[in-house]
Amino acid sequence: MTDEGAGAGEAVDSVLTALADPTRRRLLELLAARGEATATTLAEPLPVSRQAVVKHLAVLDAAGLVSATRAGREVRYAVRPAALDATARWMASLAADWDRRLANIKRVAEAAEREARPTRPD
Repeated sequence: MTDEGAGAGEAVDSVLTALADPTRRRLLELLAARGEATATTLAEPLPVSRQAVVKHLAVLDAAGLVSATRAGREVRYAVRPAALDATARWMASLAADWDRRLANIKRVAEAAEREARPTRPD
């Protein structure tokens, strides 16, 4: 990672691993739209079983992307944006580093091009 500590790097790794699966991304989209939902409700529009949804939610929970709250016999899930925000900040920092590198390459290339041009006699 950049200059972040090992813990922050592991958190970003965990988020990116969790988001690599399209079903988990869809679950986050559903939760973001609904605010809060049970695994049964989330499984309805998906082509996977409720048990599979629960396993995906466990991965999202471990990555800090969702939280689970027990309400009687029900477990309700909601999006936790902090882990996404931290990952987005890391990605923005990485993009800024690359932008600076590419700008430097462009400056060097343009300077080399100017030096390589033949000068016109007066």
